[in-house]
Amino acid sequence: MSEVPNPKNQICLWYKDDAEAAANFYAATFPDTEVLHVQRAPTDTPSDGPEEGQVLMVSMTIMGIPTLLLVGGDTFPQSENFSFQVRTEDQAETDRYWNAIVGNGGQESQCGWCKDKWGLSWQITPRQLMDIYNDPDPAATKRAMQAMFAMKKIDIAAIEAARRG
Repeated sequence: MSEVPNPKNQICLWYKDDAEAAANFYAATFPDTEVLHVQRAPTDTPSDGPEEGQVLMVSMTIMGIPTLLLVGGDTFPQSENFSFQVRTEDQAETDRYWNAIVGNGGQESQCGWCKDKWGLSWQITPRQLMDIYNDPDPAATKRAMQAMFAMKKIDIAAIEAARRG
């Protein structure tokens, strides 16, 4: 574990429990991701939080972003209101991240979105999908977006074929 930074701003994610397992999964799956420090509860916490000695929070970076995973019980579950968007360069990278998340107890959603087994939402977004927004041909953009709306995991070849017409 590296030195714990003291960032001016960081993301704080609320977990029912098992934040350490989530942190280890993220560190094993995504580049530039590292567990920095695991803080155990110095005393029992109120309500359904951790008991003395159990993991209270994990300080880490997720793809370079300072992040705190807080164990707070089930009062505030994860939702699609927050997601990490992971930009990929090719189908192999898209498949690798998608399959890691969904294959580890996660859940598929639509248009490149999925949830990990802890309920955190991820957008696995190929660069080519983002390029369609800059296409000067509105009809090409419309065809590509219509193809995307029918997908769960993004198929880059199908998006490009639809874009070309």
